[in-house]
Amino acid sequence: MQPQLDKIQEKLSNLPPNRLLEVADFIDFLQQRDQDILMRDSYSNASENAFNEAWNNSDDAAYDDL
Repeated sequence: MQPQLDKIQEKLSNLPPNRLLEVADFIDFLQQRDQDILMRDSYSNASENAFNEAWNNSDDAAYDDL
């Protein structure tokens, strides 16, 4: 991982300040996207568990074979 970081750091050192702001903004975007994905997956898993509890009963057993 360190060689990659060294290459990135070298590239960053050659950028003008306005480009560094763009890079920082892009990093923020990537982090936010990752957080959004984690949150979406977490909500999806929670919903799936709730639906499984609601639909896993003898009254709805006839629908299990569809």
